[in-house]
Amino acid sequence: MTSDDSKPLICSLLVIVGLILPLFLLAPIHISGKIVSLEKQFPSDNLENTLLISQNQIFSPKKTIYILVTAYSSSPDETDEDPLITASGTLVRPGVAASNFLPFGTLIKIPSLFGDKVFRIEDRMHPRFSKRIDIWMPSKEKAKNFGIKKVKIEIL
Repeated sequence: MTSDDSKPLICSLLVIVGLILPLFLLAPIHISGKIVSLEKQFPSDNLENTLLISQNQIFSPKKTIYILVTAYSSSPDETDEDPLITASGTLVRPGVAASNFLPFGTLIKIPSLFGDKVFRIEDRMHPRFSKRIDIWMPSKEKAKNFGIKKVKIEIL
């Protein structure tokens, strides 16, 4: 085979690699037997994200966002027909938070208001509150006194 005969073969291989390689880059990553979809695990919805992949491990620092934080209680005028049950089916208690934009089970911290206390998203809010966190309080008075604050939250 002369060098002129190999040009079509090389061009064909480059075209095939150019068509197939992007598919691998968009596919989920297989790490230590686990499938990780970067788009699902690390959405870019105005969160400060960084993803490092090193030696088959994923390191994801905390994501932070500035958002409005309010408080609610279990009074019937603030909830639906069962004020002691969250939208995820658990009982209300300290550490429960409501959000419409974070999935159930998401852990968050609000360091400027609560230090290292961790809250779990287990409840939902009225649909008009799409970008807000609501913290459960044991009384309506405490919830009212909390007010509304725009603070940085950490999504763990």
